[in-house]
Amino acid sequence: MAVLGIRIVGDPILRTRADEVTEFGPELRKLVSDMDETMENVEGAGLAAPQVGVSLRVFTYQIAGKRGHLINPVLELGDEEQDDVTEGCLSIPGLGYPVRRRQWTRASGMDVDGNPVVVEGEGFLARCLQHETDHLDGILYIDRLEGEMKKDAFRKLRDANYNRVAASTVTQRSSALGSSFGAGASFGHQG
Repeated sequence: MAVLGIRIVGDPILRTRADEVTEFGPELRKLVSDMDETMENVEGAGLAAPQVGVSLRVFTYQIAGKRGHLINPVLELGDEEQDDVTEGCLSIPGLGYPVRRRQWTRASGMDVDGNPVVVEGEGFLARCLQHETDHLDGILYIDRLEGEMKKDAFRKLRDANYNRVAASTVTQRSSALGSSFGAGASFGHQG
């Protein structure tokens, strides 16, 4: 296992719909294992493959004692919305905004062996499933903001100070990178 580098907003892979996983085997198993270690290393709640430069529909999560991964997830959303809660993102360091999400979500997909998996949750788990699936569709949480909050978020991203925050985060994270930094070249498109 290895800690992987996390792509930062501005990287085109974060804005591209990820490819369906069609091959299950040792390379996919290593990717999921490395993503899990990376997520734990940065104390994230979830991590999508595009965030580590791999354009595949895969994400890992760890919420309130529930830990796992989903491959080729399909979401089913409840009708009720939850209270807006501030979200952050490993690919947008230093920013956080309240985002509207659905209260309940069921995500159906597969595990690394191609076996069916269903993860159902409310609250923070539902929020995580929606956030990570958005990554697989090339959507960042800031895209879900509205009005002045959306303007503020994009204004901050354009600010020169934000580039310093992002660069500092990348430098701090790089000390933990494993030997497989950039691994996954055989998976999908590299951004």
